Amino acid sequence: MTEKLHEYVEKLKAENAEWVSEVKDALGEVTIVVPVESIADACKFLRNNLEFDLLADLCGCDRGPEEDPRFEVNYHLFSTIHHNRLRLKVLLPEDSPAVSTVTHIWRTADWHERETFDLFGVKFEGHPDLRRILLPSDFDGHALRKDYPLRGYEPYSMN
Repeated sequence: MTEKLHEYVEKLKAENAEWVSEVKDALGEVTIVVPVESIADACKFLRNNLEFDLLADLCGCDRGPEEDPRFEVNYHLFSTIHHNRLRLKVLLPEDSPAVSTVTHIWRTADWHERETFDLFGVKFEGHPDLRRILLPSDFDGHALRKDYPLRGYEPYSMN
């Protein structure tokens, strides 16, 4: 199975070698690490030329405050034609966790990006309606960051 996935990687590299900074192969799955500035172009190529017509999931990850880069966004792609899965990953620094939206490529990215913004604070540049989706609009912070207090931010107490 991974042989076919590596063919997709080679086609992506042939289109633009800068779109692939690293390839990870584990447990029958292939992950392509894509530079943050290239993610929309790589996604568009995979949808239009290699028939990855479904963004099955997009999720954020906080690797921890001590990691550099701290954040990652994972794009789980699926081809309903060839029944293959491929994962793309972008790495984002703590001081500016931002990446281009892919809502113009797959409409389902809308809610996935909003969830990642809400829970991790990753900004999706060009998103048509980037606002909280799970937490109240006045919620303080991003609840799935590893440095977020388990009980939330509590008022200072003199007791």
